[in-house]
Amino acid sequence: MADIYELIKRAQSGDIDATQEIVETNSRLVWSIVRKFIGRGCEPDDLFQIGSIGLLKCIEKFDLSYDVKFSTYAVPMIMGEIKRFLRDDGIIKVSRSLKEIAVKAMYMTDTLTKKNGAAPTVNELAENLDVDVTDLLMALEANNEVESIYQTVYQNDGNPVFLLDKLEQKGSEEDIVDNITLKQAIGTLSGKERQIIMMRYFDDKTQSEVADMIGISQVQVSRIEKKILKRIRDNIG
Repeated sequence: MADIYELIKRAQSGDIDATQEIVETNSRLVWSIVRKFIGRGCEPDDLFQIGSIGLLKCIEKFDLSYDVKFSTYAVPMIMGEIKRFLRDDGIIKVSRSLKEIAVKAMYMTDTLTKKNGAAPTVNELAENLDVDVTDLLMALEANNEVESIYQTVYQNDGNPVFLLDKLEQKGSEEDIVDNITLKQAIGTLSGKERQIIMMRYFDDKTQSEVADMIGISQVQVSRIEKKILKRIRDNIG
């Protein structure tokens, strides 16, 4: 098989055969993403077709000047294409009220972050918007767009850690998809919960070190961590 970057270059120049070869080579990657959405009311083959459309968009938009693995770039875009289909054209319908809540939540998050110096928890956001927490979570999920590989997932001493930094550059398609799914699960945590997980599993801090840094006991850290990990496993599963 020709080098993937050479194939992309040819495909972007209008070479249909190169495009077809890229699509066929990455079919397993598309299927690995599709499996995450099976059971949502759509046939797997239909989801595969939508995912393949996302893959074609990736080929068209991929910037060869970036030192990024193609599959790493493609996963969030393919996943986003399937999400949009399920939300807008499939069985998942988003009401106008949920869309309005999502927009208000975006502005309120920015306001509270600037005011308090930290991102608000879901409960704080719901309280300030005077909406039910369940409705807020539904609105935020419905408003999710394609994940950017340059999205900041953690701010460490002023140095942003991007989603790309946490994706495995080597490994199977399942590894890449699972990493992005994990990132999405972490994104549902409250500020303190996310802080604990980041310190424990990204900064390699002990529970005692985390407890000292955020001002609670080691027992509390252990209890919170167990609850978080169970919730993440439930979300991923």
